[in-house]
Amino acid sequence: MYDVIVIGGGPGGYAAAIRASQLKGKVAIVEAKAMGGTCVLRGCIPSKVWMHAGALLETARKAGDFGLKLTVGELDFDAVVARKKGVSNDIAMGMAALLQNNGVEVVNGRGRLVAPGKVDVDGNVLEAKSVIVATGSQLKKCEVPGADAIVMTTDQLLEMDAAPASVLITDPSYIGVEMAMLLSVFGSKVTMALPGPRILPDEDQDTSQRLAQSLRERGVKIMARYALVKVDGKKCILKGSSKEAEVEVERVIVSARMPVAKDLGLEALGVKFKEDGGIDVDARCMTACPGVYAIGDCTGGWMLSHVASAMGICAAENCMGKKSTFNAGIVSRALWGMPEMGSIGLSEEQAERGGHEVEIGGFPYSINGLAMLRGEVDGAVKVVADADTGEILGVHIVGAQASELIGEAALAMQLECTVEEFAKGFRVHPSFSETVVDGFRDADGWALYLPKRG
Repeated sequence: MYDVIVIGGGPGGYAAAIRASQLKGKVAIVEAKAMGGTCVLRGCIPSKVWMHAGALLETARKAGDFGLKLTVGELDFDAVVARKKGVSNDIAMGMAALLQNNGVEVVNGRGRLVAPGKVDVDGNVLEAKSVIVATGSQLKKCEVPGADAIVMTTDQLLEMDAAPASVLITDPSYIGVEMAMLLSVFGSKVTMALPGPRILPDEDQDTSQRLAQSLRERGVKIMARYALVKVDGKKCILKGSSKEAEVEVERVIVSARMPVAKDLGLEALGVKFKEDGGIDVDARCMTACPGVYAIGDCTGGWMLSHVASAMGICAAENCMGKKSTFNAGIVSRALWGMPEMGSIGLSEEQAERGGHEVEIGGFPYSINGLAMLRGEVDGAVKVVADADTGEILGVHIVGAQASELIGEAALAMQLECTVEEFAKGFRVHPSFSETVVDGFRDADGWALYLPKRG
C-alpha cells in the first residue's frame, strides 16, 4: 500500500508527489499521457516561447530608436515551434528525472477512484492511505453552429506555420488577451467579441483599461457585450444586447478551458462540485470524501500552474500528517503581453464591495528612469490598501517586467507587511522595481516624485 497516490502528472501532481516523498511517504503518480500536463506541453511554457518571439520581433522593429539600423526579416514559424518543443521536452524530462530521484513510482495509465483509497489504473487496482486528484483542465468545445470549419484551438495555434490573416477571439481572459496581442504583432487582423463590458473582467478596471488601450493601438477591434451565435463559412454572426453584427474572419480562436473532474469515480464517493465544474475542496485541499484531495485546474477557479503547485504542496503535507492550508488570498496572476500585467489580491472594486475603506496609491512608468531610457513607458503600478489598518489588499501592475515585479507584492502580502513598512524600503536605481515602492509611498501619502495631492 502507498501512503499517497497522485492522479495526474502536471505541475500540481508533480509537486505533490515530490513533497509527499520528501516527508518519507511511499508515493505513486499516475499519468495517462506525457509528464508535464497542460502547463509544460500545451500552455504556459509553449505560449511564452511564442510571446517572447513576438516581443523580440517588436523590439527589433524599434531598434532604430537606439541607433541600430536593422533589417527585420520574416518570422521563421518552424523555428519557433522547434524551440517550443525542445524547451517543453527538456522540462518534461527533468520532471521525470526528479520523480525518479525522489523515489516516486510512475504508473502509466488512466487512473479512476473506485473506492476511498483505491485507484483503478486500466484494470489494475492500487491502494493508498490518501489520494490526490490533479487531473488538470481541457479546452472547452466550441458549440456555436457552423464554427467547426474555422475553429483554431490554442493547441493548434501553438503549432502554427503561419499567422492567420484574420481572427475572432471570444475569450476575455488572460489567454485570449495574450493571443490577441501575439497575433496582432504577427500581422493578423484581430477582433475580440466580449460577453461583458471589458477584457479581464476579474481584474482591476484600470488594468483592463490600460491593456484594452494597448490592444486598440495595435489595431485590435474590441466589441463589448457581443456573443458569437453562428458561423456561416467565414462570416461570424455576433449578437449584442440590442443588435447584431457580422465579422468575416479566417479563424475563430478557441482558448477557454474547463476542469477535468468527471468520470473519475468522484461522484460515487460523495465529492462535491462547484458551479464551474471544478471539484470543491476546503482550505486543506480536501474534498468532501475524507482522504481524497484535489488540486489545481480540476478544482476550477483561476486555473494557474503555480496555484496547482502550491495546492499540491498543501495537500501532500496534509496527507503526511502535517497541518497545512492553502492561502487563496495571495494568488498572483500575470499576463505576458506587450506590455505585461501582474496582479495579486483584490481590485479596487472588490475591496470596496468587501466593506473596506480603500486607499489608492499609484505610480506611472512614464516618469521611471529605466522605463524612460528603454522606451518602455506604457504602464503603471496601482496599490489598493485598507485606509484604516494599512493592510495591503491588492497590487496591480501593467508594464515591462510586471510578471516579475508582482513577486514583491506577493512576498509583502505573505509576510503581512503594511503599506507604511513597504513604503520605507528602497530599490536599486534605475530599475522598474522603484515604481512599486513609489506606488506604495503614494498610498502612504508621501510620494516624492508625483505632484502634491489636491
